[in-house]
Amino acid sequence: KVAVKKAQPAVAKPATVKPATTKPGPAAAEPVQKTSIFPKNPTIAQLKDKIMATTKTPDFTAGIQDVIVDVQAKAKEAFEKGSSAFGDANEFAKGNVEALVESGKILAAGLQDMGTSLAAEGRSAFETMTADVKELSSTKSPADFFKLQGEIARRNFDTVVASGSKHSEALMKLASDVFVPLSGRVSVAVDKARKSA
Repeated sequence: KVAVKKAQPAVAKPATVKPATTKPGPAAAEPVQKTSIFPKNPTIAQLKDKIMATTKTPDFTAGIQDVIVDVQAKAKEAFEKGSSAFGDANEFAKGNVEALVESGKILAAGLQDMGTSLAAEGRSAFETMTADVKELSSTKSPADFFKLQGEIARRNFDTVVASGSKHSEALMKLASDVFVPLSGRVSVAVDKARKSA
């Protein structure tokens, strides 16, 4: 008989692990153990307390005081400039109002004079027309009527042209007189603009 050997289970050999070769150079850093400043499952109160304990509160008071002093100095300087500018502006506005009032007085006086002369001319024209109507009604023949009518028309035309010329000259003079006080203020404004530039 042949003897049969029972197979025995194979036993695994322990694997041989080669040690890691280290290259020459900087030394390998040791593993850093992470530690947290917070507990594993912190509550909000714990987080707040931990943050408040580890956070330094910066001192803002010195910087704020410097800023306040700087702002106060600039505000004082701006107030002084504004006061002088306001005084200048107030004086300038007062001068403008006075010039406008003066210009208005000149305009009112000029219009009153023109109105007076226009009223006088109107009265004179009415009296002349009344006399012309009487004269025309007293003519005896159509030839005299047409001759008189031509003379009246020429005279009225010459009067209108002379009156228009006189009034346009008066209007131009009035306009220039009214503008004199205002042009003085324009000169002052231009001088101020040059000085401030």
